[in-house]
Amino acid sequence: MARLRPVCIGLLIAAIVGGMCHSAVAADTQCRGGTFDVHDYGAVGDGTTLDTKAIQAAVDDCMQAGGGKVYVHNGTFLSGTIYLKSNVTLYLESGAVLLGSTDLEDYPATVPAFRSYTDNYTEKSLIYAEKAENVSIMGRGVIDGQGASFKGEYKVRPYILRMIECSDVTVKDITYRNSPMWVQHYLACDDVTIDGISVHSKVNSNNDGINIDSCSKVRISDCEINSGDDAIVLKSTSDRVCNNVTVTNCVLSTNCNALKLGTESNGGFENITIDNCTVYDTRLAGIALELVDGGTFDRVTVSNINMKNVGGAIFVRLGNRARPFKKDMQKPGMGSMRNIIVSNVQAVGADMTGCSITGLPGFAVENVTVENVRIRFRGGGSRSHATREIPEVPEAYPEYKMFGILPAYGFYVRHAKNVRFNHIDLGFEEADERPAFVCDDVTDLDILDLDAEGTPSAHALIWLKQVDGAFIHGCRPRATVTTFVRVDGDSSNDITLMNNDVSRVARVLEKGESVGENAVYIRNNRTR
Repeated sequence: MARLRPVCIGLLIAAIVGGMCHSAVAADTQCRGGTFDVHDYGAVGDGTTLDTKAIQAAVDDCMQAGGGKVYVHNGTFLSGTIYLKSNVTLYLESGAVLLGSTDLEDYPATVPAFRSYTDNYTEKSLIYAEKAENVSIMGRGVIDGQGASFKGEYKVRPYILRMIECSDVTVKDITYRNSPMWVQHYLACDDVTIDGISVHSKVNSNNDGINIDSCSKVRISDCEINSGDDAIVLKSTSDRVCNNVTVTNCVLSTNCNALKLGTESNGGFENITIDNCTVYDTRLAGIALELVDGGTFDRVTVSNINMKNVGGAIFVRLGNRARPFKKDMQKPGMGSMRNIIVSNVQAVGADMTGCSITGLPGFAVENVTVENVRIRFRGGGSRSHATREIPEVPEAYPEYKMFGILPAYGFYVRHAKNVRFNHIDLGFEEADERPAFVCDDVTDLDILDLDAEGTPSAHALIWLKQVDGAFIHGCRPRATVTTFVRVDGDSSNDITLMNNDVSRVARVLEKGESVGENAVYIRNNRTR
C-alpha cells in the first residue's frame, strides 16, 4: 500500500466507510487535486493487457468522490466498453492511446432508455455515457477503435463514442482513429461543445466523423475530419428536433458528404449555423441539406465555405421517404423545408452532375437564398441531358446524384417558392450544352447578377418552365450564349427581364407555344 500523506487520512477513512474508493491508493490519488491515475488502479498500458476494469474503477471512484479527472498517460491501453459518469473528465495525455479491443465480447450490449432509429444500428460502444452531466473527454491523446478488425453489418461494429441524454458535454483536442462504425454519436444531448478534435477514420463502413442527433445547444469548432462516411452530419432519428447548433472553422474531407443535415430527419432541424469551413477531396456533396422523414427544416444558414474536388457543391432536398423511427409506429407526415441561406461559397472541381434544390409537387421548398457563390464544374453535358425527364422519386434515399445528370450544369430548381440567386458565377472546364439554370414549377424567382458560361448549342442560359413570378436583372450573359432566357409552360407568367446587358447574345428571349402573350416583360435592357 502506498504511504499516505497526513492530510489524506480523514479522506481515506471516509472512503473506506462509504465505499467510495477501491483502495487506499485511490484515496491518495483523489488527494492530488481530484486526479485519478489509471496506473494506480492497475492499468498496464502495454497494448495487449485488457485494462477495462482498471479504467472503469478509476471512473467510478472519480464520480463517487464528486468528480475530477481520470488520467490516462504513458502507454497504450487496450479496453472494452468504458461507462463514463457525471462530473468525470477522461483525460488522455499526449502520447497516450486508448485502444479498442478487437473482441466483440468486450463490448456489452447497452440499450438506452431513449428510443430512436439508431436502435437498429448498434448496442455497443468503446466509450458510453447515458444521462450523465458535466462529462468530458480531453487531452492530446488518441482513441483508436481498430475498426478494420470488425466485419459485418450493424450491431456487430461498435461506435467509438456514444452519449445519450447527457448535458454539459465537452470533447476537446482528442484524436479519433479507425472506428468500426460511427466515430461519435451524440443523441438527445444538451449543451455540447466539440472543439479542436481530429478524426481520421476510413477503415470500415459508416465511418461518420461527428453525428449530432436530436440535440440542442451544440457548438462544433476548429475540428479536422477525414472520414469514410459523412464528415459532420446532423440527424434527428427521433421526434426530438435538432436545434441551436453552430459549426465553424472546420477542415473536412470525406468519401461521402462533408456538411450534411439528414438523412434521418423525423424531428427536423431548426436554428442551425454553419460557417467558415473548408472542404476538399469529397466524393459526394460539400453541402447537403435534406428532409425526408417528416419534421420541420427551418432557419438554416451555411456561409463562407471553400471547396476543392467535390462531387456536388450544393444539394437541397425535400422528400417523403417517411420512415418511422420506432417499430410499429405510423409513418410520419410530410415535412416542410423553409428559410435557408447559402452564401459566400467557392467550389472548384465539382463533377458534371450539377446542383439541385428540389421539393415535391404541392410541397415546395420555400424561402431559399443563394448568394455570392462561385462554382466551377467539370462540364461535358449534352442537349439530351438538358431535356431528359427527371423522375420525382419522393421515397428515394436523398443524394446529390439521385436524379442522374441534371438538366442544368449549374442549378436545377423544381417545386420551390421564393428562391433568390444573387451574385452567382458559374463555369465549366469542358464545354457543356446544358443551361446554367433550369427552373421548373417555381413561384417567385429572383436572379440578380448572374455571370455564367454557356455554349451556342445550349437551349438557353436560363430555362424557365412553369414559373410564376420571376425577376431576372443585372445579368450580363457572355458572347458564347445564343439565347439568354427561354420560357415554357402554360403556367409561366409575370416574368420580368430588366436592366440586363444582353448586347452580346443573339436572342434575349425565346418562348414556347403555350406561353401566354403577356407572360414576359422586357424592360430597360441594354441591347446591340
